[in-house]
Amino acid sequence: MTIAGQIAWDDTVLPFQLDRADTRGRVARLDKTLEQVLDQHAYPAPVAALVAEATLLTALIGQTVKLRWKLSLQIRGDGPIRLIATDYFAPASEGEVGRLRAYASYDADRLEGLSGNPFAGLGKGMFAILIDQGPGTVPYQGITPLAGGSLASCAETYFAQSEQLPTRFALGMAESFTPGHPGAWRSGGVMIQHMPKASPFAQGGATGEGGLLTADDILTGDEAEDWNRVTTLLETVELTELVGPHVTPDQLLVRLFHEETPRVFEAQPVAFGCTCSQEKVQQSLSIYSAKDIAHMTTDQGTVTADCQFCGAHYVLDPETLGFEAKR
Repeated sequence: MTIAGQIAWDDTVLPFQLDRADTRGRVARLDKTLEQVLDQHAYPAPVAALVAEATLLTALIGQTVKLRWKLSLQIRGDGPIRLIATDYFAPASEGEVGRLRAYASYDADRLEGLSGNPFAGLGKGMFAILIDQGPGTVPYQGITPLAGGSLASCAETYFAQSEQLPTRFALGMAESFTPGHPGAWRSGGVMIQHMPKASPFAQGGATGEGGLLTADDILTGDEAEDWNRVTTLLETVELTELVGPHVTPDQLLVRLFHEETPRVFEAQPVAFGCTCSQEKVQQSLSIYSAKDIAHMTTDQGTVTADCQFCGAHYVLDPETLGFEAKR
């Protein structure tokens, strides 16, 4: 059974502002979108948990970029979970749907024992946020080490270190079960961020793990007091409130921050979406030499390629890749 709140709020990102605390934020709920992301691959549980967390972070952070921009997360490590990659494609115009996709690369034989701590499966590595503003521009990239025990902590460190913006996330992911139906993934999260100043700066050096900045290094005085109050309220959130569907995002904001005078803005719908196409596959393969293309050609005389995000399978004629021109 689907309740009204689930129909209205699943697969949305709701922006809000806490005027009293000079804080902005977002509440995200992912239902069918997350299911479609995970259904593309039969991920083991630790991998699925990290992909779900990364997808939720991407929805929350991605909603901050401008129309037609793309925001990506790239998480790379030297552990059994080698790579998690996500993309958020901002709508082309107001009111349209934002698109999400994600995938992971991992060594299945090395995953044993990670069920209780999926983040440990990444090992040492880096957490990167990339913003592509479109043709004719140079993509922005910010990188921070994997630290803090979760992808959410990595994102918080990124904003403190690269943007000097105190940021906090509360995320929840779970499989929900309805009688007579298979389990389905749901996720929900809240992102809060101190409003940026004209010239942010760290007050007394970095005190975070590995010498990285934290919110406490950036804020002082009344700003620090306001931020500590809001983050303390956020820490009271429960998993069932984050993932819903019985508590809607607007109800959650009132429950958490009613004394902070929350204001909400228009919600952004999101959905699974991949931008792969035969033309893009041809373009990516056109950089290879005739010898390389010959090695890729099957006994049937074709070149095949699979999209890692959506699983689309492409069968191409080698001549369309410039095979003859490169002999």
